[in-house]
Amino acid sequence: MTVTIRPNSRTTGAAGPTLRRTLTALTLVLTPLAPVLGPVLVPATAVAVLHPQAAAAQSFSPVIRVNDEVITAYELDQRTRLLSVLGGTGDPAELAREQLIDDRLKLAAARSAGINPGPDEVEAGMAEFAGRGGMGTEEFVAALAQAGVARETFRDFVTAGTAWRQVVQGRFGSKVQISEDEVDRAIETQSRPGGVSVLLSEIFIPLQPDPARAEALAQQISQISTTGAFSEAAAQYSAAPTRTLGGRVDWMDLSTLPGPLQSTLMSMAPGDVTAPLPVEGAFALFQLRAIQETGAPQVTYSAVDYAMYYVDGANTEAGLKRMAQVTQEVDTCDDLYGVAHGQPPAVLDRQTVPTGQVPRDVALELAKLDKDEVSTNLRRNGGQTGVVLMLCGRVPSGAPSADEIDRAQIVSGLQNRRLASYADGYLAQLRSEARILE
Repeated sequence: MTVTIRPNSRTTGAAGPTLRRTLTALTLVLTPLAPVLGPVLVPATAVAVLHPQAAAAQSFSPVIRVNDEVITAYELDQRTRLLSVLGGTGDPAELAREQLIDDRLKLAAARSAGINPGPDEVEAGMAEFAGRGGMGTEEFVAALAQAGVARETFRDFVTAGTAWRQVVQGRFGSKVQISEDEVDRAIETQSRPGGVSVLLSEIFIPLQPDPARAEALAQQISQISTTGAFSEAAAQYSAAPTRTLGGRVDWMDLSTLPGPLQSTLMSMAPGDVTAPLPVEGAFALFQLRAIQETGAPQVTYSAVDYAMYYVDGANTEAGLKRMAQVTQEVDTCDDLYGVAHGQPPAVLDRQTVPTGQVPRDVALELAKLDKDEVSTNLRRNGGQTGVVLMLCGRVPSGAPSADEIDRAQIVSGLQNRRLASYADGYLAQLRSEARILE
């Protein structure tokens, strides 16, 4: 038997204050209960509200069979009314059909697992559902009744969700273990940069031994207008390791660069060169080779967490070997504490600094790094002291500090998403094994 169900023709009208508040409440509660209730419904901008109509004439004849159970025309009409009130996307009748079939399968799985939510549990679930919208159960039910949705429809809706939540937790809860690394990755993902990326070439002109000559050379290079000429100048004059690449640097997120340089680059065209920028012990120049939008939201940063480990004799074989050794030994900034153990405190400097207060040469080097990456390009004390620079992290503007991040809440979110994935797979299995007749 195949029965095509079409939504009843209804007249729309203005919603009363109570019903409008109910729609808002329903919108608020659907998202937190998505893993339990099934498909999340996105409310329409304008919700069509239904005039109450008598349900006495509704048919209780079966229209769908799911294994040994039936779904009646009345149930289908009631769920369709509920979904129409919520203003969900898609055909409310088709969504009602899919949800009711799923509900039968969920309840059958619950019975097989010995799960049968009692009246108190169901009432608690109804109260929780209504309470998320700031309403009591009876107030919530009365408001739904204005749209012709019966109390039993709401009760059955919550019963299936409550039972399924217990099934999923009992069947898959022990499989959901969230590691600290997963939490860290989730936090990092939330603050991943985006917006605009730039492709640069760089030249660093050392001040010593002749600062006046260095400045004159930097001014001359700033007049270059072709990438080829800039690349030749980098190979000949730059003190940065990128000189062997013609000064070329990989794509960088604009938001990681110092603020003044961001503004300068945004006003430049490909091929343009910045004016000489004074940094510690050198003049820096940058040529813009390309710029692109990444399609991701622009992220700005309020602070940078970084560490600097100092090595004497940067230009000696022993000093260069030591910097290479440290680079190989560390995977995170915390590892540097072990490297510096037993040495004078001044050998390691870790700090979280507002982005505008980071020294320019440090900020430029950090812009090339991702979290836990290392650079050994910087020098101090006239080039005699090498620096192992490591980016520990960036703090997005408006983001909570490490002490303010609720890791337990992040763990809960990751667990819920993983449980939802298990639940979807299990429900798909139940669907594939079911006999569904219309």
